Amino acid sequence: MTDRAKGLVAITASAFGFALMAACVRLSDDFGAAVSSFQKSFFRNVVALFIALVVFVRLRLAHRRDGGPPVRPRLAVKSLLLLFLRSALGTCGIFANFYALGFVPIADGQMLNKTAPFFTVAFAWLFLGERASARQIGALAIAFAGTIFVAKPGFAGALAFPLAMALLGGVCAGGAYACVRSLRRHEVEPAFIVVFFSAFSCLAAVPFMVARFDPMTLAQVVILFGAGAGGALGQFGITLAYGYAAPRDIAVYDYSNILFTAAFGLLLFGQIPDVWSVFGFALIVVAAVRLNHA
Repeated sequence: MTDRAKGLVAITASAFGFALMAACVRLSDDFGAAVSSFQKSFFRNVVALFIALVVFVRLRLAHRRDGGPPVRPRLAVKSLLLLFLRSALGTCGIFANFYALGFVPIADGQMLNKTAPFFTVAFAWLFLGERASARQIGALAIAFAGTIFVAKPGFAGALAFPLAMALLGGVCAGGAYACVRSLRRHEVEPAFIVVFFSAFSCLAAVPFMVARFDPMTLAQVVILFGAGAGGALGQFGITLAYGYAAPRDIAVYDYSNILFTAAFGLLLFGQIPDVWSVFGFALIVVAAVRLNHA
């Protein structure tokens, strides 16, 4: 497989993982009292941290068995700053997205969160010098239009602030993914990036949980562990994807998350796509094909 093909597979797996995560976060509210976004984030990231640590240690042991020299994460000052920036942006994005999912329909929240590819391409252009062609920007615009038909969001009334938080989550995620791209160019390992981010996010949530801890049912704990598994798949997928290929080449495929979200909405919440949603799905597919031939 070419690096671009590997990137496409990884980003599609990531889209599925993040759709599963969002569905579990929303589903947890149906099995007990409301839980804060900080607490949801902590449980989600604890699972991701455990999985990332297992992968990281296994890679280290495999390298040692192969007789290779000791390998240590590349932690130059620039890489360390990028790790902190990626982690801070990603954590803010999770807090904002989880807050929004507690108030708005899952499709609306995920659509606004899917502005992330726009901001990823923009940040990669501004800070990494990876310029996007007019055709690639056009494909992203078509895909984004498709998500509007799928979710049909509205910035009005009591949902204005939660919807704005969902959009903020997309901005933060876009910045975080651009940092991931830069970290991979500096040869920082994907597993280490996920370990660092997950640990950072867990620690960031602790003060809020100490100030206010919401009791949870067993079902909520299990569901949030499912969110953690989905989040881990999403993190590893996005980290590998932007290591293999430039955002301008694969970012549009992150919109497959909308298709997965619609499927979870149908299976878990009885949400049946209408004719506008079907039209939106078609636009997303057209955008993917257009970008693939850019």
